[in-house]
Amino acid sequence: MRITSPHLLRGYAQSSLCQAQNKIIFLLFASFVFLLWTPVQAQDNEKVKVSGFVRDTSKTALSQVTVQEKGTGNSTMTQADGSFSLNVAGPNSTLVFSYIGYTSQEQKVGAQTVFSVILIQSNTDLGEVVVVGYDTKKKGSITGAVSTITAKDIERVHGGATVSSALAGKIPGVTFRMPDGRPGASANIQIRNMGSVLYVIDGIQQDAGQFNNLAQNDIESISVLKDGAAAIYGVRAANGVVVVTTKRGKANTRNTINVDAYAGFQNWSRFVNVLNNSYDYMYYRADAEMNGQNRSTTITQAELDKYKAGTERGYQSFDWKDFIIQENAPLTSVNVNVTGGTDKLTYYVSATRLDQNSVLGREFKFGRTNLQSNINATVAKGLRASVNINGRIETRDNPGVPQADDYWLARFAILRNTPLERPYANDNPAYLNDIKHNETNWAYLNKTLGGKYKSEWRVLQTNMSLEYDIPGVRGLMIRGMYSYYIADHLLNNHEYTYSAYTYNPADESYKATGGSTNPWREREQLKQINVTTQAQINYNNTFGQHTIGALVVAERIRNQRLRNWIHAVPSTNVLPLIYFSTADTYQDSDDRQARIGYIGKLSYSFANKYFVELAARRDASYLFSPENRVGYFPSVSAGWRITEENFMQRMLGGSSVLTELKLRASYGELGDDGDALGLPAYSYIEGYSYNQGVAIIGGVPVVGSRDRGVPITNITWLTSSIADVGLDFTLLNGKISGSADYFYRKRDGLRGRRGDILVPSEVGYTLPDENLNSDAQYGYEGSINYNGEAGKFKFSVGANASYSRSKFLNSYNPVFFNSWDQYRNSREDRFTKTNWGYEVIGQFQTQEEINNYPVNIDNQGNRTLLPGDLIYRDINNDGKINNFDERPIGYGVGTQPNINFGLNIALMYKGFDFHIDFSGASGYTWYQNWETKWAFQNDGNLNTIFTDRWHRENLFDVNSAWIKGKYPANRFNQGGHRNYNNSNDFWAHNVTYLRARTIELGYAIPASILNRVRIQKARFYVNAFNLFSIDNLKQFGVDPEVVDENGLQFPQNKFVNVGVNLSF
Repeated sequence: MRITSPHLLRGYAQSSLCQAQNKIIFLLFASFVFLLWTPVQAQDNEKVKVSGFVRDTSKTALSQVTVQEKGTGNSTMTQADGSFSLNVAGPNSTLVFSYIGYTSQEQKVGAQTVFSVILIQSNTDLGEVVVVGYDTKKKGSITGAVSTITAKDIERVHGGATVSSALAGKIPGVTFRMPDGRPGASANIQIRNMGSVLYVIDGIQQDAGQFNNLAQNDIESISVLKDGAAAIYGVRAANGVVVVTTKRGKANTRNTINVDAYAGFQNWSRFVNVLNNSYDYMYYRADAEMNGQNRSTTITQAELDKYKAGTERGYQSFDWKDFIIQENAPLTSVNVNVTGGTDKLTYYVSATRLDQNSVLGREFKFGRTNLQSNINATVAKGLRASVNINGRIETRDNPGVPQADDYWLARFAILRNTPLERPYANDNPAYLNDIKHNETNWAYLNKTLGGKYKSEWRVLQTNMSLEYDIPGVRGLMIRGMYSYYIADHLLNNHEYTYSAYTYNPADESYKATGGSTNPWREREQLKQINVTTQAQINYNNTFGQHTIGALVVAERIRNQRLRNWIHAVPSTNVLPLIYFSTADTYQDSDDRQARIGYIGKLSYSFANKYFVELAARRDASYLFSPENRVGYFPSVSAGWRITEENFMQRMLGGSSVLTELKLRASYGELGDDGDALGLPAYSYIEGYSYNQGVAIIGGVPVVGSRDRGVPITNITWLTSSIADVGLDFTLLNGKISGSADYFYRKRDGLRGRRGDILVPSEVGYTLPDENLNSDAQYGYEGSINYNGEAGKFKFSVGANASYSRSKFLNSYNPVFFNSWDQYRNSREDRFTKTNWGYEVIGQFQTQEEINNYPVNIDNQGNRTLLPGDLIYRDINNDGKINNFDERPIGYGVGTQPNINFGLNIALMYKGFDFHIDFSGASGYTWYQNWETKWAFQNDGNLNTIFTDRWHRENLFDVNSAWIKGKYPANRFNQGGHRNYNNSNDFWAHNVTYLRARTIELGYAIPASILNRVRIQKARFYVNAFNLFSIDNLKQFGVDPEVVDENGLQFPQNKFVNVGVNLSF
């Protein structure tokens, strides 16, 4: 102890101070020794010694069971073989046996001195083993913010190809977003809205693609690490970690064959509706043209009458949405796995096949085959070996279209094509109709006319490990792991030339008047190689009531990505080969990454009551200059099981109202070299960028180069400091359980540039970025679950919710020109992702109101305005609307809702089971834009929401009365209408939704029937995914899980499946 306060030093000699320090240190040390020694001395004076063994219902020994003399602090813990020994006061003493995840048991000593105790698992999940930080722990002893779902939660989610669907709505703090619903598409997951997460699969760091393409049936559990304790995973763990454990065989179990097969169909959950009738299209177009500056239209009433009749050629209607979307696209999946084991060898071998067609037709297909093999063996005494192999082959097979984005083209065609246009000339399928924008004529999107696109992935991951228990030192183990991942990707895309025709009814001829004369041929080959090596020393032992654990890990990760891409202009649709003479572009790259980390962790627990864990990690990253390459990141966490305290047990008096209460807290610092920094590889090295354009010098083309600019040598790790305080509780012997957390993350070292230092333009480049800025993320989350039963009826209900929001903290000395500029553009102490716009205070009701309105809204004296147009608030009362009247509107973006929540319900009666899972979100804003804001965008069709608009009673009479509607009067393709252009809160919608993720009804045939045919298990089920959503965006045809700004991303699918689970 060192006393430094001048007030405490005043009046004391230095020598007296030193003596006082020594006395304090001696008293503290003596007190500590006394506390440790006193129980031992007391035990030596006791008269009765009791001993025995503690096992579970399967006769397996239980270690670290607390054996306590009731009403005293006298206790011990069982050893690895389940044995214990304890001196108690006498025959009247009572022994209490308690263990995380098991129901406590009491036994009176009496004349008995040897006990054989069987503990029964409780209704709680505290005894579940959770994989955390290169180690495993029982859930009840975890000191960090960790949530887990198991195989039973994962396997009943049949939502297409992505594993991420299984997490939606089940874990507090997890944001699930599906960017699109195309076959094989993956979802995006964020933890507490902190950014891209790290995935760890069977101990190896992976990317989101490898995670999402796992077969769901092969997963045993998924744990989500949400707080500073994730620091042990080092680089890329700053935004949280998703830890996946695949299934393994169990020792001394017979060989079992399991089958999970299902088949179903899928449809778009929703999409915008457009006009599908030619009369409606021409009527609303005429109305919009009459609202233009010229107040005129070329469309006549006589023409409208012909469109309404729809009998003459050229006046008929065509429904493009119905033509493009094919309902009930098929989906099938089959998983077969074999598992079992002896006392020396366990195995799990699995194969899965998934086939998914698109709602765009049978020529759009995705297929994936997964193979999983996990073998664990005891090679010799104390020596264990493990070989895990995971492989997959996936294929996307579609027609060939520009930039390979056939799914964007389908949506654009629905919005762009009008009911006047038809896919085939004279409705003859042999002749593609020339509609003048033929790239959106969906009739050419097939492998015969459009071309062929095929993408193939072949992936193989092999993990090999050895574990050895060091003889003579109980609990000491060394472990080595080597992982090799290789992925090959081959893409072939061939876009054909084709002709589009115009039909001449006079001579019934077809003339080629359009089409595509720009063929495209590309081939991409990519090879990804990841190598991970780990060396680990692990120590875990129990001394009486003290349990000590220690872990040291060295980890090295190397990645290499080789890519080459070639483009050619083929001379024919028939020959797909690429010749040197037809090739015009070739790209080649070799990207390499390397990271190395050293990890140390020390844990201590006393009597399964107090838990402390310290960890530190030293990381080095290839992205930083050598002098800034290394970072050190510590973490600490602690837990206190309050219900294990004597005072709490006396307070409860044997009541089961409060079964478990644990307070926990954690703090950790994590290094991040990823997306938040956005640092290019080797940016700290001087050099030149090649292939920077071509110049003609002396008549000869010369490929140019340019200086890369000032090297970025002073950027180092972005540091995230995360604090978390949580409470876990269990009531009524496990019937009710839950948790609550508060968290705060501060990031220091975000990239920024010194804007107050000006560099002359003659220099040719700007100053490099530095670690200058900071931000913070904070919030709350909680969950609660109830399990009940009434006779043969069982049920469970679970709910979770989280709130998370981020704000800027510091920005380096930004330069502002005036006070308004600072107010408008300053970021410090403001929420991130804030949008600015005008406040709408109403809509003009009459032309007279517009003419007399004192504020200039359109900067043209309001001459472009019509009744129904928007009235903006003039904030500064200067009589005109401009950027000085903008204020913050709405919340953040749809990819990061401030509020997320979930609801999970399960009902079971005899052989029937019913599950329904909901997920939802709130606290984010969707802004109508493009086709949901502009009538007839890009000269296209009309979104049907704009039929509810202000319009004249007689569209051809500019003096007729106005009829009110929701939206301002339509203008054709904006019509130069500035009132629409401005960002304002009329187009902003704060979204809240609740989506039914999974609904499943199953029935298991009784064992008495199955035994006759030698089937161990047979369960049939009907399953639905994304069946419906309750939200405030349905009227727009927009999915509430907004990803694109305009909400018009490829829609999520809703699935209906029928399946069977069999075990032999």
